[in-house]
Amino acid sequence: MRKLIAFDDDTLGKLTQLGRDRMATFQELADEAFADLLKKHGIPVDLKDALRKSARFSKDEAPKKTRARSGRTPS
Repeated sequence: MRKLIAFDDDTLGKLTQLGRDRMATFQELADEAFADLLKKHGIPVDLKDALRKSARFSKDEAPKKTRARSGRTPS
């Protein structure tokens, strides 16, 4: 899907230079920036991140088993 995004001249120049310095396309810079933004707000970027977050969430909610401190029975 294509969307139009407007940048001021200074920002566009800096992004263009950053792309040249890193030998990256504008699309690669945009993908990285939006992935960082989603991560900052806790939104999974892809299926792998969603599964990892889901597993972490279910692990935190699992009831914790308690163990006796020693193998002896109380008398």
